[in-house]
Amino acid sequence: MVEIRSAMLDWLIYRGGLRRWRRAARRAPRMSPAQLRAERGRARRLRHWLNELISVADTRLALPVIGSNAFPKPHNADWAWRPRLWREPLESPGMASVESRAELGGEARLFHDCRHSELSLRQLRNLREADLAPFGLRMDVFAFDGSFLSLVLDLPPDAVQGLTRRHLIRLSTIVELEKPLEIFARLNVRHGPNTEQIVRELPLDADEIVVEFDLAYSNLNEKRVEHAWIDLIFENPQMSQVVLRDLTLCRLPRADV
Repeated sequence: MVEIRSAMLDWLIYRGGLRRWRRAARRAPRMSPAQLRAERGRARRLRHWLNELISVADTRLALPVIGSNAFPKPHNADWAWRPRLWREPLESPGMASVESRAELGGEARLFHDCRHSELSLRQLRNLREADLAPFGLRMDVFAFDGSFLSLVLDLPPDAVQGLTRRHLIRLSTIVELEKPLEIFARLNVRHGPNTEQIVRELPLDADEIVVEFDLAYSNLNEKRVEHAWIDLIFENPQMSQVVLRDLTLCRLPRADV
């Protein structure tokens, strides 16, 4: 009840203020210079705060909606997913001196074999007009004394439900690099005691990067599929910054040849 009364009061004040400034604008041609000077000062002070509110509102409402899973998908895709890291704010948005196996958002982990970690990770709010993902991930690498660096994304259980050798797994990502770098994506599918692996190099000369993993050329045992994950492998990452603006996956049946 108190909230309703407060909302009604705000509405009445707003309506009264609107009528007051409408009358002032209509009377302006007939006001004396002193009156006009006073009204102009009040209007300018009011305009300052209105412009502030409009600017903040325009910026916030133009951003991708938090939690959004919207992205282009093939019409015949039977599964699609954007990991939480690019979809929702993390409890801890940044880490420095990141240790191996450090977890981000419950679905992603960073692996390396550095003796002294000089790696940092930070979740960023995407601000560009072209961005569909609410968040991005920035990785800064300084001195690097290890032999490998990879970001591992665990795929949810529904990614492997009904998975067959007739499926393609498509990975799409947007990557910004401070300097040239090689990045590989590896799909891992565990079936029974074995793990099937397919590796693709990301074509980093494209604005939106797409690679496909064709299971037709694998030895996948369809009856024993248990779990799948993606490795993003960064080659020679020392003294570099990588920003992953978005990352999405979808599954679709391959065309019959």
